Amino acid sequence: MKIAFVGKGGSGKTTLSALFIRHLAAAGCPVIAVDADINQHLGPALGLTDDQAAALPSLGAHLPQIKEYLRGSNPLIRSAEEMIKTTPPGRGSRLLRIVEENPVYAACARPIALDEGSVRLLATGAFTEDDLGVACYHSKVGAVELLLNHLVDGREEYVVTDMTAGSDSFASGLFTRFDLTFLVVEPTRKGVSVYRQYKEYARDFGVALRVVGNKVQGPDDLAFLRREVGEDLLTTFGHSDWVRRLEQGAEPALRTLEPANRAVLEQLRNQADEAYGARDPRRYTRQAVHFHLRNAESWGNAKLGIDLATQVDEGFVLGADELDAAHV
Repeated sequence: MKIAFVGKGGSGKTTLSALFIRHLAAAGCPVIAVDADINQHLGPALGLTDDQAAALPSLGAHLPQIKEYLRGSNPLIRSAEEMIKTTPPGRGSRLLRIVEENPVYAACARPIALDEGSVRLLATGAFTEDDLGVACYHSKVGAVELLLNHLVDGREEYVVTDMTAGSDSFASGLFTRFDLTFLVVEPTRKGVSVYRQYKEYARDFGVALRVVGNKVQGPDDLAFLRREVGEDLLTTFGHSDWVRRLEQGAEPALRTLEPANRAVLEQLRNQADEAYGARDPRRYTRQAVHFHLRNAESWGNAKLGIDLATQVDEGFVLGADELDAAHV
């Protein structure tokens, strides 16, 4: 399952995504965690020191290697240099799986041992001084979009992505690459305005969106969210001394998380499991092609001097084996 956490800056989305990752790992599920936030805080939220987080390999720095591996023997893609962030897979492309070893994971993923279980972490890399004035952050998260376009995942296998804060989460086709998106919302007017903005963006693409209230201090906060968000409100995460200790640098055991908040994490997992049953491989592939053609027309064709529409394998559906199994 491909899961995203989005929200405005300071909403607590990174904290909740890290808690969800820990919860899945504690249940023995294979998990790949992806830090696609410009601020790169997921590693520390999973227990890394600042130095360890800074030493994580950057997906963006390994983009040529990633492209060469994913290209495989696809005859529609003549070279890795002709791949862009939206290039869809086709027959002959190499596909990624969550439970496997491959050169991409060897170069870019790092294992993180948690108090209950372990995960593999991928990071886009921080925005550096060399990027100022000459690059946009979307050039970095493009590596995540390319990976998700080529990833085949199974039930009870998870990719959990901490997206960049604010509406930038919708600045590329990456937001359509998930089975379910959790929007973390505070009980404030600004928090609700972000919810309305996100919902508007998601509607046209059929993005499954569930709202998780955070920093809910009492019945008035809850009533506010219920009034403003309605049936999109899935659950709320309450005050947590456990989270405060974590943010202060302690490493409390997950089993000591407040029972009510641990139950929230299980609600999120149940929603993810339901989303897996509703996934549509044809729509997923169709949307990947849609954004590829849009990028080709807006900048890709001019930059590379070729017609990138020729990279589309019309007969290929990512996850087609799921469709075949459904009709057995």
